[in-house]
Amino acid sequence: MKIAYYPGCTMKTRAASLELAAIEALNVLGVEFTELERWNCCGAVFSLAEDDLIHHVAPVRNLIRAQQEGCDTVVTICSQCYNTLARANKLVRENEEKRDTLNRFMDEEPDYNGEVEVVHYLSLLRDRVGWDELREAVTNPLVGLKVAPFYGCTLVRPEDVAIDAVDDRILEGFIEALGAEPTSFSAARECCGSYQMIAHPEEGIKRAAKVIAAANRSKADALILSCPMCEYNLGTRQGAVVAATDGLSQVPTYYFTQLLGVALGLDPELCRLDLNGPTAQELLVDKKYIAAATV
Repeated sequence: MKIAYYPGCTMKTRAASLELAAIEALNVLGVEFTELERWNCCGAVFSLAEDDLIHHVAPVRNLIRAQQEGCDTVVTICSQCYNTLARANKLVRENEEKRDTLNRFMDEEPDYNGEVEVVHYLSLLRDRVGWDELREAVTNPLVGLKVAPFYGCTLVRPEDVAIDAVDDRILEGFIEALGAEPTSFSAARECCGSYQMIAHPEEGIKRAAKVIAAANRSKADALILSCPMCEYNLGTRQGAVVAATDGLSQVPTYYFTQLLGVALGLDPELCRLDLNGPTAQELLVDKKYIAAATV
């Protein structure tokens, strides 16, 4: 297996806190990979229109780039990028007519027939590293931390590209490998509000409030995420959500890769906790997982 890492747009802009620790963690865990030298936006969303093949060009072109670099696997951290790339790859593999149309349209590119496998970072940890090996690599176990695992939409829908069946509990397995405790969390697979937070703020706040309320009921110390959109709605906008909703309490949010970095004892600067809200930093200091001087 030769792995290409596809970063996607937000990793290089607003979501450095999702990427930096993840990259160093792979080095610590002995997973060899190369970042794609040439890549473009994944397309952001998978087009559902039957005749809208032009919007599949972007994700397919990234898979061509991986193939050109001699890689048979593409790993991505952002759940939205994973969803878009995986669904485009499935379309190419299963629909000969659309595959031929796409290949003819991209006449300056080599034909692509779905040879590359698309995996999410969490799946790579589970299937390539393994929870037992990850647990052994942890030097700063997060014992005593109760974490609500938030899958959101794009890791688990649609089912044919989901990284996790309900019984597989991939995020729960990840949390346990870090030494923390996953909580029973009824909103784990709910929508965070997505783009409605911008287009229709009242509806977006209502959706985000449902997730935060469930985290409160679960007695979680923290909520972990894998999606920059989810982080915006549940983290960046959390103050506004709590202020607009009776009975809510704030809950610190982290990207799953940030807690991975803390548990592996990585330099806290790589975890970019400065990009989280102050309660997220304070919780880790209070639990003595990091020193106050590092934040």
